[in-house]
Amino acid sequence: MNTGLEDKVVLITGASGGIGGAMLDAFVAEGARVVAHGFRGADGLRTRVAARGWGDRVRCEAADHTDPDAVKALFERAVAAFGRVDVCVANAGRWPVAPRRLDETPVAELRTAIADNLLGAMWTARSFLATLARTGPRPDGHGGALLFTGSTAGRFGEARHVAYSTAKAGLRGLVRTLKNEIVAIDPWGRVNLVEPGWTATERVRATLDRTEFVGHAVQTMPLRQLARPEDIARAAVFLCSPLAARHVSGEILTVAGGMEGRRLWDPAEVDVDLVRERLAED
Repeated sequence: MNTGLEDKVVLITGASGGIGGAMLDAFVAEGARVVAHGFRGADGLRTRVAARGWGDRVRCEAADHTDPDAVKALFERAVAAFGRVDVCVANAGRWPVAPRRLDETPVAELRTAIADNLLGAMWTARSFLATLARTGPRPDGHGGALLFTGSTAGRFGEARHVAYSTAKAGLRGLVRTLKNEIVAIDPWGRVNLVEPGWTATERVRATLDRTEFVGHAVQTMPLRQLARPEDIARAAVFLCSPLAARHVSGEILTVAGGMEGRRLWDPAEVDVDLVRERLAED
């Protein structure tokens, strides 16, 4: 299927992570030119991109996505390199490792989680809209696209990770507001949210040898399997496509195996080996 993304300029924040890296691969495969952003993982991202031999089609940039001035400068460098930004994927975020109740969580940790997962996305969206206003919409009618990466934690909540779930829930408000603002800049511009559930990134794969973790992860899903980063990336390509999703805006696409806010399976019923095998399939 022609997605219309060939030669479009795509800026992806958090491209050094598992989901962001899969998004980078997916957009390059569609023929896009990509500005791949990294923050804490910027060095590893540069090494990975160099090894792929993508040449001038992918430009790696480091920036603190929680700093609005750094994000503004990031977009300025993207425009200097490629002339414009057609698609922005505000994917950067960070899962707080230490699980704590709200009353036990230091204020500094709460502020950091909100900055990493909500304010960083807001600064990214702000700079994208400003850039789009400056360069103007495309003359071919292929509207600009802004995509946020959320989490099922923002839909169902996540006990002992209140700041993270609150930040991801806030992305829903951004989507529902910015879909009405972007059209003042680009009449065909669209804003959407992809919402992953449990996804087997490298960080999660390290725990897959724990049978109890796998059973816990899929107990609320009718599809007893974990997502792969590629599953999220394919959804991102669809939502950002000016052809496949030209009439889709303000939507939340949850990629979580039908996850519900209740237990559907006893974890003991889950075939853990089959879950692991499914992750290896193409």
